[in-house]
Amino acid sequence: MSVAEPRRIVLFRHAKADWPQVTDHERPLAERGRKDAAVAGHRLTDTGIPFDLALCSTAVRTRETWKLAVQEFPQRPKTVYEERIYEATPGELIALLNETPDDVRNLVLIGHNPGVQGLADVLSGQAAGDAGERMHRRGFPAAAFVVVSFDGTWKSLEPGTATLLDYWAPSE
Repeated sequence: MSVAEPRRIVLFRHAKADWPQVTDHERPLAERGRKDAAVAGHRLTDTGIPFDLALCSTAVRTRETWKLAVQEFPQRPKTVYEERIYEATPGELIALLNETPDDVRNLVLIGHNPGVQGLADVLSGQAAGDAGERMHRRGFPAAAFVVVSFDGTWKSLEPGTATLLDYWAPSE
């Protein structure tokens, strides 16, 4: 793969979680979250992006979101469950993305707010169409995702180097 080809990252927030008497890390999806995760997976397939890699938080709700979403995919990407995504700051998420092998062109990161929304804001130096306006108006609700694109190597990814291409949330 040429580094001249744009790389795409989907930043995907877990779907709606339930609040049982368990630790935050162990919270499962609520019924609405299970439905929204499948819808988000279908919408992700509509983007036409062939994902090479999925980086998913180890929290129960992110693993469940990914399991339901990926069922909609024509081909399942390699999935790595990464504990560093849980409670990560945008800077920590960039550092994690900088470790991605250069043969990966398209990646989906399944994580949590405020880190995922913060990362979308920090990476996006510009936005295509009304994606940025919609994201800022709606925020980053459960099961929402953005698609960002950047040129260069994964090690070169830093704040302001990406373009926000698309935004989707369950009520869009």
